[in-house]
Amino acid sequence: MNCPYCAASTTRKRAKKTELGYTIFFCSACRRTFNERTGTPFNYLEVPTDVVFLVVLWRLRYKLSLRDVAEMFLERGFVFTHETVRDWENRFAPLITDQLRIKRRGQAGSSWHVDETYMRVHGKWCYLYRAIDHNGNLVDSLLSEKRNMEAAKLFFQQAVEVVGHAPKQVTTDGHTSYPRAIRETLGNEVVHRCNHYLNNRLEQDHRAIKQRYYPMHGFGNFASASRFCRAFDEVRQFFRIRSTLKQKVSLAIQREAFCQRLNVLKTIFSVA
Repeated sequence: MNCPYCAASTTRKRAKKTELGYTIFFCSACRRTFNERTGTPFNYLEVPTDVVFLVVLWRLRYKLSLRDVAEMFLERGFVFTHETVRDWENRFAPLITDQLRIKRRGQAGSSWHVDETYMRVHGKWCYLYRAIDHNGNLVDSLLSEKRNMEAAKLFFQQAVEVVGHAPKQVTTDGHTSYPRAIRETLGNEVVHRCNHYLNNRLEQDHRAIKQRYYPMHGFGNFASASRFCRAFDEVRQFFRIRSTLKQKVSLAIQREAFCQRLNVLKTIFSVA
């Protein structure tokens, strides 16, 4: 293992380990001692990395409050407050989000369904722009304080950056900002369909974030709301077993696939 301070490879493993069981190394070049988590985002944490991973994952995936998550880990002997859960979510949810966005680059289809839904943030209504492809796979999501031309353009620009390609067809509702935003960001060759009923699949897809958001009674500030919504959508897409609409997958296969993807996500988290 290279030294995180001087990047030298002349390091030696010591027999002694940290209180959490991480290996300690000594660098003969800079004469410093470090462990496996030194120089990583998990340095100075007083709990194992896998525990932090489960805290952040459960907070994003399941309908649990901050206090619920902290209470559930008491059985395992880990004592921390709900504010610690909030801090870990703020610090490590973006790490998961960034890695998953890189991992799914180029996987979305060429036909997008775009719509926005309402979210209450600090007593005010904000707008969550979301897009899925024709198979129901996530394209991108963006929380905006306003529902206007600038927000629509920003969403399409961000979606293209994440996916890696522009769509051939975009289906939206009757919002007046979409036609111009599509022309100026995606190009004139993109077919724009404007029909409320053709977007029913996306309207139904909004229910996932809505059901997760309602027990929270709104968000306290815009930054945390944007961070949570983006991370929630990315984690939900990563654990989505069906690659196409109405695909039949047995419960046994679903559980096996979930365990496999859970291990993959744990590896992604630990090396992020």
